[in-house]
Amino acid sequence: MRLLTLATAIFVNGLHVQANIGPPGVTSSMPPPPALSSPTILSDNPEVVPTMPAPPSNTTELAIVTQFENLRVNAKTLLRFDPESSTNMLSGAVVALAMIPEAVGFSFVAGISPIMGLWTTVVLGFMAACFGGRPGIMSGASGAVAVVVAPLVATHGVQYLAPCAILAGIIQCAAGYFKVGKWIRLVPHPVMLGFVNGLAIVMTKSQLSHFSGLDNKAAKATMIGLTALTMIAMKVIPLVTKAVPASLLTILITTLVSKVFSLPAKTLMDVAGAETFKGGFSVLPKLALPKIPFTLKSLKVILPFAFTMATVGLIESLLTLQLVDGLVDDGKRGSTSKECRGQGIGNIFSGVIGGMGGCALIGQSLINVEAGGTGKLAGITMSATLGLGLLAFAPLLGQIPLASLVGIMLLVCQQTFAWSSLRLFGKIPKLDALIIVLVSYITVVEDLAIAVVSGTILSALSFAWKQSTQVHSTQLVDSSGFRVFQLFGPIFFGSTQRFESQFDVKNIPESEVVIDFGGSRVYDHSALETITTVADKLRENGKKVHLRRLSPDCQLLLGNMHEGGTPPFQIERDEQRDPRYSPVSDAYAK
Repeated sequence: MRLLTLATAIFVNGLHVQANIGPPGVTSSMPPPPALSSPTILSDNPEVVPTMPAPPSNTTELAIVTQFENLRVNAKTLLRFDPESSTNMLSGAVVALAMIPEAVGFSFVAGISPIMGLWTTVVLGFMAACFGGRPGIMSGASGAVAVVVAPLVATHGVQYLAPCAILAGIIQCAAGYFKVGKWIRLVPHPVMLGFVNGLAIVMTKSQLSHFSGLDNKAAKATMIGLTALTMIAMKVIPLVTKAVPASLLTILITTLVSKVFSLPAKTLMDVAGAETFKGGFSVLPKLALPKIPFTLKSLKVILPFAFTMATVGLIESLLTLQLVDGLVDDGKRGSTSKECRGQGIGNIFSGVIGGMGGCALIGQSLINVEAGGTGKLAGITMSATLGLGLLAFAPLLGQIPLASLVGIMLLVCQQTFAWSSLRLFGKIPKLDALIIVLVSYITVVEDLAIAVVSGTILSALSFAWKQSTQVHSTQLVDSSGFRVFQLFGPIFFGSTQRFESQFDVKNIPESEVVIDFGGSRVYDHSALETITTVADKLRENGKKVHLRRLSPDCQLLLGNMHEGGTPPFQIERDEQRDPRYSPVSDAYAK
């Protein structure tokens, strides 16, 4: 890092040298900057007079000496990192190490080479850190996306994965442009509980599949034993030290145990081949266009997977953004639109290199924030550290036992599952409990996007039904002899029938009726139409209708509905007491 900084300083000062010296035979019009001969020239003491060396006789020599003095000072300045930058770089390096086992594990879930899962994390993590909406978020290959694309790879081949990631990135960029990310706030909490529970179940099923297909009993016993050792070590190591991520120490321990005792453990190299983990520049991903026919048939194959991948990735990324917003107390809120675009750009570039795509990772983001990484530099450092590690240490990664990654992933599944949701049954409304179970079930048997959309729709319908039952009224006869209906509760498309049922038109003896909306709210066009319908029925029965306590916007919209005709009601306006709100209706707005 110091050599890189020094080289940067040399390059910058080299530009100054060219600017001051110029080409041969040309005298620069800019005077050379003053040389810094000693630190005393920076003193604030007026009695200290800095001494300047005698200037060289040659102008070129003076410029060179001056530039070398500036080079020395600039290098010291660049090497003096502020605490915030140092913290971000350190946390980014720690997260890079923690990314390795998860990225390799998710690669197996997706059915691709582990090295491509790692390069996906490098590229996606860098792009999302640069263009995302919330510094501190860590992105990479994820289990949620891996579960979505696994059927595509298994059915149509790995060649369809890259175009799927590119198309998903384009969809995410479009979502950012049209500000779709703001709708994440409408996803109810029961839906999110079902989402994470279903995701944990799907990931667990994928990990358990590694225990089948082993050659003999010794291999199975080794797989079970090393997996158990991994899970125990992951729990014990944090109690001893937190200086190094527990996952890395656990992998080191299981690898040493496997080698020292010559256990018949299946390694990553056995699974992916020696070519994947040979290291050096040959493992760098190649930029290439997708190797599939660009036809409508191919689009029909990848579009459903790409849309699901984009939706699931954005849901998890935006949830991570909300979580980091709550943890980082800097007075700032992340931009959902920027985060959509950042994830989209990252997925596009990960597809260009043949990667699997991904999204923001909740676990790694928590590690980063808790370590003090709250800037973009943390994500950039994570990507750079992991990329350099793949070039130099890939052969060592190939010796890691598969069981160690399976054990880590099983613990990730255990931590992902919202165990607290089980204690909610019997304490929350039955419909909310049903939504948790339903979303979890759909996540397991279908996919995450369908589960979240279905759960959100069911929650919205449930809310609308509950609100529709809140409409009621009281009746009285005022001093003027008018029948007054005082309404309470929201009036919208779901409560219009209940609103109409409040008026027994044929059994109202008074000639004038007042409908007082002071305890109610008119929310949509359906409500406006129902008010007109009730007023028409009352007028047909010889009643004069007065509407009271409507917002100015409601008054305007109701007036526009009867423009050119005689409305069946009279609106009473009171600027002091009329409420202020806007119904969701543009049908008659001017």
